[in-house]
Amino acid sequence: MSIELKRAYDSPHNKDGYRVLVDGIWPRGVSKEAAKIDEWRKEVAPSSELRKAFHNGSLGWNDFRRRYLKELTPYREALRGLAQRARKERVTLVFASKEERHNNAEVLRQYLKMLK
Repeated sequence: MSIELKRAYDSPHNKDGYRVLVDGIWPRGVSKEAAKIDEWRKEVAPSSELRKAFHNGSLGWNDFRRRYLKELTPYREALRGLAQRARKERVTLVFASKEERHNNAEVLRQYLKMLK
């Protein structure tokens, strides 16, 4: 399974494969043309409440991860197709967060790898 992560502010590249924006809000200052997004899955982004709590520091990484995984549960079947695509070709989850290691795209990548 090939699932990569890339910030929305980094230049797209052919090796990215199928590019999926996984944020609920379009990245500020990035045009749709320049982003070269194949699919926008805003419905699987963390809730605004969860995102804000994590970014303002009132929620740590482990709690954010646990709560976000719970929020993803209703989308299990809808995400199965994306997981299957990643088994056949490279999928790049695109996100806007400045935090490149602890972000919703990382949690979503882990979730997709668990789907069969």
